[in-house]
Amino acid sequence: MPKILIVEDEDVIRLALRRLLERNDYQVDEADSVQKALSSYNVNDYDLIISDLRLPGAAGTDLINKSDAPVLIMTSYASLKSAVDSMKKGAIDYIAKPFDHDEMLETVERIIHSNTREQQANSTPEPSSNQRKQIADANGMIGSCKAMQQLYDHIRRAAPTDATILVHGETGTGKELVARAIHNQSTRSGKPIICVNCAAIPETLIESELFGYEKGAFTGANTNRTGLIEAADGGTLFLDEIGELPLEAQARLLRFIQEDEIRRIGSVESIKVNVRLICATHRDLKDMAHSGRFREDLYYRINVMKLELPPLRERGKDILELAETLLKNRCEKMKKPLMHFSPKAIQAITTYIWPGNIRELENAIERAVILCDRKEIDNELLDIDLELVDISQIRGRRNDPPPRQISSNSAPERRKPLHADPSEDLSLEDYFQRFVLEHQDSMSETELAQKLGVSRKCLWERRQRLGIPRKKVSSRSGS
Repeated sequence: MPKILIVEDEDVIRLALRRLLERNDYQVDEADSVQKALSSYNVNDYDLIISDLRLPGAAGTDLINKSDAPVLIMTSYASLKSAVDSMKKGAIDYIAKPFDHDEMLETVERIIHSNTREQQANSTPEPSSNQRKQIADANGMIGSCKAMQQLYDHIRRAAPTDATILVHGETGTGKELVARAIHNQSTRSGKPIICVNCAAIPETLIESELFGYEKGAFTGANTNRTGLIEAADGGTLFLDEIGELPLEAQARLLRFIQEDEIRRIGSVESIKVNVRLICATHRDLKDMAHSGRFREDLYYRINVMKLELPPLRERGKDILELAETLLKNRCEKMKKPLMHFSPKAIQAITTYIWPGNIRELENAIERAVILCDRKEIDNELLDIDLELVDISQIRGRRNDPPPRQISSNSAPERRKPLHADPSEDLSLEDYFQRFVLEHQDSMSETELAQKLGVSRKCLWERRQRLGIPRKKVSSRSGS
């Protein structure tokens, strides 16, 4: 059973989190400060530490360097810049308050699962960080998150062999860069690497492009033509988006893989070739094979070693490093003074979902550099909507369902009594509602917002959504 330590000074939040996690088979301990956590528990014994950012005595980020466990930082929507700083200090991730059950559970499960896989990988001899850095630097790859470190390890192991590689990742994640890294680290690095985008070649031409043709093989074939596979002889052939390859071409490709030979269109003779094959796709080829849209025998031939390329939204602090590197490169290429991102731009970059991944980030930065006439790039030039970033995009990057919507008309009937049985099943939203109702007579709006870890604007919005009227303050002398 995974062990989790909660470090939170607000009782209602801490209690709600503990009950939520225990109901989902996690073993939970709790503390109300960093000092209490360090003095009461061995923080290295936990699979995950969930800590509020702002705590009495010391910030939650102090736990990062004092524990081997990953630290998930909780922060308010109004403090996303602080969350970015937390990621730079080594936090595994952050989650914005107020949050709901699904958001917290999905985040916790993802972190613990990822950390478990990392520990299993670490049971084998681990390459030095210098080896990883050499692979990354030599091929223009940027990033040090766990998924990228694992990718560098797999490149290092697979490159010296002639094994067929399948690179899987979303569009725009840099699959061709991985293929070039494998080629450059292999014994074939002195030979060419031929890159082919299968989706960019018409179906009627794909076979002649790959295998070549003899003079007179068809109308317009006025001379012999060397195919791309033959051109890669001695080197590497990279087939990007192989899932778009027509079934007829797949059959010919299968023979090439099995026999190491090709036959030009219109020829009766086969040609022996020595080519290392790397394929890439964003599709689920296994599912396509089961449904007959991709040859099953070809799928098993190319899936000798599969490399997973993480989407940008799952690369944590790598996002900002990538953005700053791209910004520097674009400024140099366009011969503009070196620019930097504003705090709002950093907030937008690190919290936006980036559905187009690195390609979308690169395009956004290039556009901003073109339009910017100052040294500071704001989020508006990146064309990222901060309203979407603050709420929808933070949740969207984890593929969460939208938060439950409670209309102001129905909210009063759904409220829990203020002094309900402590064993009852309350959601974090219920605790939020209860805290406001219990303390709004004795606290100002600013104090309420600070205690709940949200901005005054966020507090007002949740009052409106939950139908909690704001108490009218009676006039006081001297106020």
